[in-house]
Amino acid sequence: MSSKKTEWKLMKNVWIAPEQILPGVWERKEGGHVVRARAKDSATGKMKEVFKVLSTATAAEALAWLEKEQERLRVGVVSPESPKTRFSEFANALLEHKVKVGDIKSASGRAKWDYTLLHLIGGTDGEKAKKHVEGFGDFFIDRIRVDHIEAWKAGVAELITAGDYAPTTANGWFSILCVIMKAAKRQFRLPYLATEDVKAFDTSEHATYTEEEPNSLVVEEVPAFLAAMRRDYPQHYAMTYLGLITGLRPSTLRPLRRRGPESDVQWEKARLLVRRSQTLGDEVMATTKTKRRYAIDLPEEAMQVLRWHVDTQLDTPEMQECDLLFPGVTGKYRAATVLNKPFADIAELIGLGKRFTQRGLRRTFQDLARAAQVEGIVTRSISGHATERMQDHYSTVDGAEKKTALAKVIHLATHRDGARSGEHGGEHTPGGGEQSKTG
Repeated sequence: MSSKKTEWKLMKNVWIAPEQILPGVWERKEGGHVVRARAKDSATGKMKEVFKVLSTATAAEALAWLEKEQERLRVGVVSPESPKTRFSEFANALLEHKVKVGDIKSASGRAKWDYTLLHLIGGTDGEKAKKHVEGFGDFFIDRIRVDHIEAWKAGVAELITAGDYAPTTANGWFSILCVIMKAAKRQFRLPYLATEDVKAFDTSEHATYTEEEPNSLVVEEVPAFLAAMRRDYPQHYAMTYLGLITGLRPSTLRPLRRRGPESDVQWEKARLLVRRSQTLGDEVMATTKTKRRYAIDLPEEAMQVLRWHVDTQLDTPEMQECDLLFPGVTGKYRAATVLNKPFADIAELIGLGKRFTQRGLRRTFQDLARAAQVEGIVTRSISGHATERMQDHYSTVDGAEKKTALAKVIHLATHRDGARSGEHGGEHTPGGGEQSKTG
């Protein structure tokens, strides 16, 4: 008596019987069943494959699971208007509208949206993770659900874990995704917001600034840094100096004009008008990043540095003909990266032992102002920070400042009222109680 031998075949790395035993159901060599079929996904309007290994299910149970999954794909949450507008179309139209009405003014703002939409629409590849995370481009905007957002987030989280992207970068994508979905909910009167209650990516283990790399100079390091800049990179000295004493962003320093009908340097009044921002190319916003326009009255020492710069550092005819205070050698705006190499060279030359970039100018100003005991409201009026929270974000408290602060706290905690400076009001036990002297 002979038994027929099953010739197993390979499907998606799973050995299965050659023939279906029920529609879309195959017997699995190792036991259980495999289901495979196609269904139209209501979220994209396209056919989607369903494939799953059900290692313990009977054939009937596998078929029931397959039919339920196909129905889940076919049925979706339909908006009242059912606009049939795909995410890619809506997102690009929203960007165009925001630029047109002035919600996005700067070239860098448009570039950020363009870069983000590449990921949100076309998806993201992770070289280290060897994974592609699908974007939302083909989804109908009214069919995107919370589970779609969470699935995208889980995929991007794998890329973050692998080291392909930083969580701060992914949060930038997520914030723009939230803006897009909120606008879609409003325009199409959707019954829910797909990004509602979806948390941003965790950044608790990703430190932008650390104890070792604070991207700021302590007070004692500033004179040496400035002196080296003036000696080795005099053409960049005044810009660096002005950034350190005002905390102005490089994008605000680059478009400053020294002369002309719209001059930002009022030489006779010793006043600097802060009212422009330049991020990319020759395009300039007629406002700052924080949408504030204000004036800074400069002390004579600062004015002397600016006069020295204009008199000695505008070397080419193009620079001299240009109205800019800090023009490039061609008379155009300086590149956004113009200070990168000088700062790196000076840091190595003076043995700084840490990385210091042009972003650190703003951070260092906050620390200098605090060391000089300048009131917070005055500091913010110079640097242009809108809130105390942002001012704190750009501040670095070094070890010496903490030590001095703690010494003051200890003095208050261990000296009685009326005690002479430098003397304790009694010997203290470890528990903090006062022990009487005898003898």
